[in-house]
Amino acid sequence: MTAVFPEFTVNDENLDQQKELVLNQIKQNKEKLQQLFKIENKTYQNFVKPYQLMHIKLGILFSPISHLNYVKNSPKTQEVYTALLPIITEYYTELGQNEELYKAFKEIYEKEKNTLNQEQRKVLEDAIKDFELSGVNLEGEKREKVKQINIKLSQLQNQFAQNLLNATDSYEMIIENYEDVKELPETELKAAQQVRDGKTVYRFTLHQPSYIAYMTYGSNREKREELYKAYVTRAPENDKILEEILALRYEKAKLLGFNNYAELSLATKMAQSPSQVLDFLYDLARKSKPQAEKEYEELNNYAKKLGLKDNLQAYDFSYYAEKLKKEKYNVNDEEYKPYFEKNRVIKGLFDFLNKLFKLEFEEVNVPVWHPSVNVFHIYRNNELIGRLYLDLEAREGKRDGAWMDEWVAHHEDEEGNIIKPVAFIVANFSPATEDTPSLLRPYDVETLFHEMGHALHHLVSKVREPFVSGIAGVEWDAVEFPSQFLEQFAYEPSVLKTFAFHYKTGEPISEDMIDRLKNAKNFLSAMAMVRQLEFAIFDMLIHMDRYTAKDVQEILNKVREEVAVIKPPEYNKFQWSFSHIFAGGYAAGYYSYKWAEVLSADAYFMFVDNGIYNDDVAESFYEEILTKGGSRPAMELFKQFAGREPDVDALLKLSGIKYN
Repeated sequence: MTAVFPEFTVNDENLDQQKELVLNQIKQNKEKLQQLFKIENKTYQNFVKPYQLMHIKLGILFSPISHLNYVKNSPKTQEVYTALLPIITEYYTELGQNEELYKAFKEIYEKEKNTLNQEQRKVLEDAIKDFELSGVNLEGEKREKVKQINIKLSQLQNQFAQNLLNATDSYEMIIENYEDVKELPETELKAAQQVRDGKTVYRFTLHQPSYIAYMTYGSNREKREELYKAYVTRAPENDKILEEILALRYEKAKLLGFNNYAELSLATKMAQSPSQVLDFLYDLARKSKPQAEKEYEELNNYAKKLGLKDNLQAYDFSYYAEKLKKEKYNVNDEEYKPYFEKNRVIKGLFDFLNKLFKLEFEEVNVPVWHPSVNVFHIYRNNELIGRLYLDLEAREGKRDGAWMDEWVAHHEDEEGNIIKPVAFIVANFSPATEDTPSLLRPYDVETLFHEMGHALHHLVSKVREPFVSGIAGVEWDAVEFPSQFLEQFAYEPSVLKTFAFHYKTGEPISEDMIDRLKNAKNFLSAMAMVRQLEFAIFDMLIHMDRYTAKDVQEILNKVREEVAVIKPPEYNKFQWSFSHIFAGGYAAGYYSYKWAEVLSADAYFMFVDNGIYNDDVAESFYEEILTKGGSRPAMELFKQFAGREPDVDALLKLSGIKYN
């Protein structure tokens, strides 16, 4: 039987109709819930299963609206998404606080826990915990307060993201003097070139390909600082918003019986307490900072040798780092980009996954929201597994960064049919032009592998219960494990050889280029490590109490004093654009990247030590980690795969960080 996937036909013209479908599904769900409550002998099969499935239906209808708002933002998507957001939030908060529902789940769990399978037990255990964290046990007034806080938070977080996108879209820096752009590679120069009033000028924006291009190759230091300053002071109105967000999170945590929001955040994660997380982060900082200071000293001396008069600043970092990398390892992104043509890289990634996990990919022609989007069906052992959308090129109206999003989870419906999963991967790589295809930097290749790790976690699930299938039900500090694991293979020589061919000549990448790229992989890695630790420590600390915007700045300054080796200028307001924690799911959870990286580094070395394409190791990883989704605790799955606890030092080893 051919799998039937939903088709992506939502656009600005029919968004209002889609909105009506969402509202209608909410209405139907509410009616269905009342019918379920009338069942006298409630069981997992007649109560919990239909409850899950009606929410899967709602997600399938709402996802295209939120997705379009992120990838093809317009006044219409903003209007519809902003109108639906409080309704959706209120709906889910009311469910989370529904005592009758909570009681039914608890009763079914107590009655059937010995006969339910592992997946079903995990659905109930997660749900019961979520009810309690939603305030189901609170008295009326407090419960209502939590609901209002959730609605307000969803609106504020959306506003934070929209402010950032508006600020990013509205800025441009025009350079008229060719001397200021002469070091830019040809493709970047062409992308920036425009004719205004009959003369050639160069336009740079705060969108990533453009911003990165000037920060890396722009020879005019004043212009670099001008662009950097615009980037790190985007959306000043977010100062007030983040203060409101933090106050509401703190108030919600207190209402739910926690000392602070950090504790509430960790209640559903692997880590046990904020102090455990901070110990973990400060320990990594202690081990990494001495090497980071040496790296800074080397880069600073090198910049002075090239004529820099004072010490290296944040807006000098990329410019001189690129030069030093080229001198030290003879590696520069522009030399590699012609070998990393987007479609060739995608094919190489798929070939690698075929060799590693026996997966096959077939491109299909189905409706998409933009012509540059590619769609693939995934097979294993000739069985169709799922569908993947790739939207990889930057454009206006698209949120910065890269991410994987789910549309449909793998699950079994009420008739026992298996519903196949669907995922989106979104990135912001250099777009194709009339005469040049989309060419990726080495870092972009890593990013694609990373997001593909998330997509596999979602798409190859064998779990039949949707609430714990794919990435659903996976602890947030373990969710990056498969993605960080997969990105490690981006620079493996055997992998690079499958896709790195010059887009014009077809010539394969040379052994020398591969060696240089691999040798440069840990270039300035300790500086990169402490930068991530700075963000993670800052995130955890600002959620430990009720803090104002002024406090937030003071905490950030203090963390930078302790951890950072490049001290940013005072005008740097990084927090205004820290959307991971103020508009995404990483609040008091940004540490998850490093926490999960321990698991991924450890797993990676298991592959390397046994030969990358060792079928036993690969099959164990596929079955124990990828297909089981959130059906078991992540640590339990890791131990099933590795046969032991994870080794923290694997992360430092992978990053090339040596410590005493």
